[in-house]
Amino acid sequence: MESPAAPRDVFRSPGSARIFILNDHEPVRRGLRDLLENDGFAVAGESGSAAEACRLIPSLSPDLAVLDDRLPDGTGIEVCRDLRVTAPAVKSLILTGWDEQHAARATVLAGASGYLLKQVKDHKELLSRIRRATEGDTLFTTENRDRVAESLYAASHASWLKSLTDVERNVLAFMARGLTNGQIGQELRLPDDAVIGSVSSVLQKLGFRRRSPLIPAPIPRAWEVVS
Repeated sequence: MESPAAPRDVFRSPGSARIFILNDHEPVRRGLRDLLENDGFAVAGESGSAAEACRLIPSLSPDLAVLDDRLPDGTGIEVCRDLRVTAPAVKSLILTGWDEQHAARATVLAGASGYLLKQVKDHKELLSRIRRATEGDTLFTTENRDRVAESLYAASHASWLKSLTDVERNVLAFMARGLTNGQIGQELRLPDDAVIGSVSSVLQKLGFRRRSPLIPAPIPRAWEVVS
C-alpha cells in the first residue's frame, strides 16, 4: 500500500482557504493539489490513508477536507464521522465515483457538507463547490437531505436486507438521523469500538467499502430517491 504523504509547508495568501486532500492515488492528489493551488487555495496536507488522515487533520486544522469515498483502510465517510468529534470545525466534502444517488447517501451517512463527483470535467464547477463549502455553505439542501435520510431509515428496517444484524439496522437508522458515533453508542449502550465496527460493517454491506464476495448487494429499487 502506498505510504501516506506527509503534510507540506505551504505558502498561502491572507484569507486563502486551507484544504486537506485524502485520496489513495498520488496522481489524483497531485492533480487536485495543482488545481486548488492554481485557484488560490492552500493545501494544508494530504494523505492516502484513512487512519493517517484521522491523525493529521485535527492537528492541521484545515478549513475543508476533501475525502475520497473508498480507501484501502476505510472510507471517507468514516473519516468524516470521526472528524465531527475530533475536529468539528473542519468542513468535509465526499469525493466519489458513484452516481448522484449513491453520493447523496454517502453525504448523509457521513454528515458532510456535500459531495464532489470524480467524473465531473467542469473544473470551474468543482472549484466553485469547494469554495462554497469553505465559506460554510451546505451543498445539500435540507429537503434532499431529509429525503435521503428517510430512505436510509426505511431501508434499515427493510426485511429484504437480511445481511444486516439487528444492531447494524439500529446503527444505520441512527446514522441516517445524523447522530455521531458517540451519540449512537449512548443510544444503544455500546462501547466505542463496537459502534465503529458496526458502522464499518454497515458501509461495507451497503456498498460503500470494498465488498466481500460473500455479502450480497442491496436491491437498487429500495434506494430510489426522488430528485
